Formats: sequence, C-alpha cells, structure tokens
Amino acid sequence: MKRLGYSLALLVFLADQLSKYWVTNILDLRTRGVMPVLPFFDLLWVANPGVSMSLFRAENATQTWLLVAATLAIAGGVAWWIARETNRVDAAALGLILGGALGNIVDRARFGHVVDFIDLFWRDHHFYIFNIADAAISCGVATLLLRSVLAPSAKPV
Repeated sequence: MKRLGYSLALLVFLADQLSKYWVTNILDLRTRGVMPVLPFFDLLWVANPGVSMSLFRAENATQTWLLVAATLAIAGGVAWWIARETNRVDAAALGLILGGALGNIVDRARFGHVVDFIDLFWRDHHFYIFNIADAAISCGVATLLLRSVLAPSAKPV
C-alpha cells in the first residue's frame, strides 16, 4: 500500500508544481490578471500567505517558516501513516494529502506564500481560490472522513 500512497503523492506534487509553473511563468498570470476559461471558471493568480481559505496568515518571515515547520511535521506524520496503512483506499487518500501538502510547502519555502489560481464561481458568488494541491488535500481528507463514517466498525470481542 505504501507504494500506492507515495506514488500518488509524487504524482500530485508534480502536477501541482507544474501547474503553478505554467500559470506563473508561461501564462504570466500575475501580471495578466484574470483569464476567463469557462462561464464558471477563471484563472486568477493569488499569493496566499496562509493555509486553506487564507486562514492563519503568515505576516512575516518568522511566521512563514513556522507555518512551513508545522506543515512539514504534519506531512511527516502523513508519510509515516502511509508506511503503515493496510487499506488501499486510505493509502490513496493519504497520498493525495501528502502530495498536496508537499506542493504547498515548497511554494511557501520558495516564495513566502502559496500560489493559488483556480477560481470557481456561479454568477457573482466566487468560491475560494485554490490550486491542485488544495484540491488533492480536500479530496484525500473527504475520502478518509467518508470511509471512517461509512466503513463497518469492528465490534469489540
């Protein structure tokens, strides 16, 4: 199971970093502004100094590195969990989480912020702006939560 989890983490990490390179360097979204794609989807470059939905914003270099250290510790725990996981679905979910976490950690360490660029909206209501790493983390967490709720529980002997 660990091969599945670590392979999926690597795939997510690479997809995340390549997509961020593409929107930042190829499309130059930072200076271009909004790039409409579909009636409900734009590309929009945002420097996110916090975590999900800009919570826990790092206002200076010390806070940024504390956030890097905290998320590295969490990623280390997830990597440890993958090594011991015996369920294929859980290993895949953990791989999504690990790959996404590593993608955002690299951004934070390199730039001092995370590059977000996916803007989904309906009419005037914009949902939060995110990236591939965020989507992978959200899918991994949702999968683990669903499995914990829907999986039959072991009865005590």
